[in-house]
Amino acid sequence: MSELFLIRSRSPLRLGLAGGGTDMEAFYLQHGGCVLNATIDLYACCTIKPKNDGKICFVASDINEEFETEITNFIEPEGNLKLHKAIYNRIVKDFNHSKPLGAFKMTTYCDSPPGSGLGSSSTLTVSIVKAYVEWLSIPFGDYDIAQLAYDIERRELKMKGGKQDQYAATFGGVNFMEFYGDDKTIINPLKVRRWIMSELEQSLILFYTGVSRESHNIIEEQSKNIEEKTGNTLEMMTKIKQEAYDMKEALLKGNIMEMAESMRRGWEAKKASSTKISNSNIDRIYDVAMNAGAMAGKVSGAGGGGFFMFLVPPSKRMKILRLFEQEKNGRTMPCHFVDEGSQSWRINK
Repeated sequence: MSELFLIRSRSPLRLGLAGGGTDMEAFYLQHGGCVLNATIDLYACCTIKPKNDGKICFVASDINEEFETEITNFIEPEGNLKLHKAIYNRIVKDFNHSKPLGAFKMTTYCDSPPGSGLGSSSTLTVSIVKAYVEWLSIPFGDYDIAQLAYDIERRELKMKGGKQDQYAATFGGVNFMEFYGDDKTIINPLKVRRWIMSELEQSLILFYTGVSRESHNIIEEQSKNIEEKTGNTLEMMTKIKQEAYDMKEALLKGNIMEMAESMRRGWEAKKASSTKISNSNIDRIYDVAMNAGAMAGKVSGAGGGGFFMFLVPPSKRMKILRLFEQEKNGRTMPCHFVDEGSQSWRINK
């Protein structure tokens, strides 16, 4: 193998604006799901460097984990870096006639930690798949990349979660997504006026509360309740689905106040769908922001922690940011919306 080139890829993380949770199989297979999301300038990145030492090496530099093995066509997806191993196995099996790819080093990192609620694990999966697609010249379109990433994560590795993250990372931009049975997914890119996105950026505050330890349990509880029709989870998910439509209409009109009202309704429905979504710390942070003039807030992702997203009047933005600076165990993070989805390129050294 030549060492004269590198393959790089990066994919954007996303903010789930409305509809999150209806992209879980337990819901969309029976009722159809829809989600409104937008990608931001935080990324999951991957570099592949072919080499000649007879080794395959995976390095996740952000979490300081590494795995190395002799060249092989299958790596048991156990221990650390299961995601890297499972993606390698699938690429070898499906696109290299079950023959090893040769010696190479893969280095990955993500701008946001796992459990943040921004879809970091799925976005990393997309970036790794995208890098292989570039390296091996696999004739894949965006739908193919997103679906393969979903299959590996949710069906092979049984990692709990929905379907929006893989598609958001692949397509990029502001999208209204529809999910149905038989793996039918429809991505509707929204053409939102630039001034609306600028106003939304000035009205948005992201506050990191810490890694969620509950997301797996939350998704498991919601899925079980939907399938067994216990509790009010199905009713709440139906309300969350409606908010995706309401939020889309408000966004296209540029009505931030209506977006905030939709977000408030969605957050109340989300909390009612599982007892683990909120906790005393999340409730306290929400109250701090709302008492200082925020219009609405919700936890991004499954819940239990991660990023809190607030819509605030721009005139009160700095006041709320200063209050958040006093939080010892959290931090705000600036972000901007981006239109481009997953990208890959080759560097000839």
